[in-house]
Amino acid sequence: MTDPNAHRLWIQEALNLQLAEPDDRTLSQRLYDALRSGIQQGQLPHGSALPSSRQLASSLGIGRNTVLGATDRLIAEGFLVSRPGAGVFVADWQWGTQQDLKIPSLTNVALSQRGERLLEFTAPSSERHTAFEPGVPALDRFPRERWQRLLRRHQQRAPVEWFDYQNAGGVNALREALCDYLRLSRSVRCHPEQILITQGAQQGFELVARLLADVGDSVWMEEPGYGGAQACFASAGLTLQPVPVDSDGLNVASLPAETPPPKLIYVTPSHQYPSGTTLPLSRRTALLALAQRHGAWIIEDDYDSEFRYTSAPIASLQGLMDNAPVIYVGTFSKVLYPGLRLGYLVLPPSLVANFQRINARLHREGQYVAQAALADFIGEGHFSRHVARMRKCYRHRQATLRQALAPAVSHGLELSSGHAGMHLVAYLQSHALERELVHRGKQAGLRLSPLSSFYLQAPSRPGLVLGYAGATEAEIERASRWLSETWLALA
Repeated sequence: MTDPNAHRLWIQEALNLQLAEPDDRTLSQRLYDALRSGIQQGQLPHGSALPSSRQLASSLGIGRNTVLGATDRLIAEGFLVSRPGAGVFVADWQWGTQQDLKIPSLTNVALSQRGERLLEFTAPSSERHTAFEPGVPALDRFPRERWQRLLRRHQQRAPVEWFDYQNAGGVNALREALCDYLRLSRSVRCHPEQILITQGAQQGFELVARLLADVGDSVWMEEPGYGGAQACFASAGLTLQPVPVDSDGLNVASLPAETPPPKLIYVTPSHQYPSGTTLPLSRRTALLALAQRHGAWIIEDDYDSEFRYTSAPIASLQGLMDNAPVIYVGTFSKVLYPGLRLGYLVLPPSLVANFQRINARLHREGQYVAQAALADFIGEGHFSRHVARMRKCYRHRQATLRQALAPAVSHGLELSSGHAGMHLVAYLQSHALERELVHRGKQAGLRLSPLSSFYLQAPSRPGLVLGYAGATEAEIERASRWLSETWLALA
């Protein structure tokens, strides 16, 4: 039979070793963590007697109150039990006996059908953005110091109500600044009270899907199209109806006559994602007429309209007519930085109150300090100057990409026009070549985005979506030369 005193001595020695290691935690916290870990890992089995608080304090060279603080917590949590007159013992905290306890594997957790569906739209994350990551702005060029000064200014002035729950739709100053900007630069028809500030465009899509469509309703989507919107509408239980995109953008006329009518129509008319086409006026007016005929809502995603290199920004679809059945969606993730987590909806007046109420209920409003700082950033002219600088920067970065890919282009590699936006599309001869380039890119430390992944159904067109905004010219040149040489070797 094991001598209980020897067992207590072993516990004291083990704790001495653990507490001797350098650590920033308090002694009581370290003792608590060491005891709890030993219990949970089976090193201190059920029924084991602990040394008395005086013995532990003496052997560990710490105060008795420190020992009592740790053991009292474990007694309160059920890991230890105190028996008056006998001492403190490890409790039987397991569910049943150790033999009966079956711990399920956490590596094969079953997701819901909706979760599995969402995984189809989600690529594995990378540790950092690579040279070709689409949709990432030039984070190295953002005026961080000026932005931090604006944040500090409003943090110091913030009224107490900004720290409470809000349901006003956003900071009034930002809504007013946005309204002026959108009316002048994008011909959007709106008043400040029609703008709802969200935590990014994705939240806006989610609100539209939940409030204006029921499970099973049809949403017409561009094919190929933006995976973020596809994922959002799929998660809401909507039926995704692909609509082909040609050289003039969304082509609803190509759908079969028996196609179920839409409840929602998602479109990127100014700069189609990812093809880069622009929806002409004739198709815009036809789309508005179709939405009115079916009682559908058009979701106009204007994600990077600021970055056009051969012409002024295209006027919005929403601004073509009064009372247009259009919900205009904007974001600052592309023009400023994604971590800001600010976007907005421009809603028809009849929807504003209900969207504000539901948004406040589901998501809560927040970041009022950042919203106020952004209002000043726009109002003081920093925003327009930043956009102008980024337009020039992205033009140069696209030129670097084209120059490095020139050897492949001269041998038949086809690139999209690049008249706007933050990426180019390289069209490939086959899906086998697309897969091989993606595979070799991964081995070389480059994440390539296959064009086929932007399609909802077959047949898809093979290619690569090459972002160039978020990488330096040196990074773009290295990666593009690798791509050019690899394409030439394979093609």
